[in-house]
Amino acid sequence: MGAVTYYLTEHPSIVGFRWGSALPWGSTWSSLAAALSVYLLLSLSLSASLSLLRRRRPVPLGPIPLLHSLLMFLSSAAILAGTAASARLEIRDTSWFWRRHKTPFQWLLCFPLGTRPSGRLFFWSYLFYLSRYLHLLKTFISILRRRRLTLSKLLYRSMEICTCFLWLEFSQSFQILAILSSTLAGVVVNGYRLWVSVGLPGGCVPVVLGCRIVLYACNLVCSVGVLMLHFKKGGCNGIGAWVFNSVLNGVLTLVFLNFCVRRHLKRRRSGRGGLGFDDDDCSVSVGRSTATSESDSKKDL
Repeated sequence: MGAVTYYLTEHPSIVGFRWGSALPWGSTWSSLAAALSVYLLLSLSLSASLSLLRRRRPVPLGPIPLLHSLLMFLSSAAILAGTAASARLEIRDTSWFWRRHKTPFQWLLCFPLGTRPSGRLFFWSYLFYLSRYLHLLKTFISILRRRRLTLSKLLYRSMEICTCFLWLEFSQSFQILAILSSTLAGVVVNGYRLWVSVGLPGGCVPVVLGCRIVLYACNLVCSVGVLMLHFKKGGCNGIGAWVFNSVLNGVLTLVFLNFCVRRHLKRRRSGRGGLGFDDDDCSVSVGRSTATSESDSKKDL
């Protein structure tokens, strides 16, 4: 356990981390804009190319989807463990400064004014930010499987990266709770995908949809908490970035709900039961038998 704790919280690269342009990837506005432009261009080009070739059958991907889910599962688990351990130590080491005015939970929601993006917590925030680029590969896997490329997918994954960048750039409050909840959801979702991908029985439970709904609900509740603490406790660091991210989250929520409602109504009109959202849109499909879900998963692989 001592070695694990060292590599999660005490390694010099973690303790001495500082957000800035000297970092190897994604720490400047220009690199963020370039990465998202390339992502959007490649996604649209690949989708258009397959349509021009009139290829309707999925492109064989072999073990690539399974390996991607495994990598996302491991990265989410590592970031979850590192963030939780680092948060515990930061609360212990800095509580003398804010304990008269805030509880530990309030501190996680509302960083004191003047907080700098350095140290353990921001190291794991940076790794979470980098993991969102890895998450972009899911778009290309979906396109090659000949699943419909929707605006909601491109918007969601692009705005997610912008949100994480702003967390670091402005030392935004609330990001630690957001990382903990997102990585926990990532462990559950990717663990379920691995479970089904290797041929084990899957249940008729909307795993991805359920996790997204829970995350949106948690974000809403915590955002209300941040706003209250900002006015009652003398201000929260990065409140301007928080307002911008709240607007982005609101847009994403509306796009997500609109897509899910339209998809559900379309299936009702066609006479098919269940929610009908697939794993890459909103959820693992519901309303079909377990055997059908397993068969589809095997075909995708």
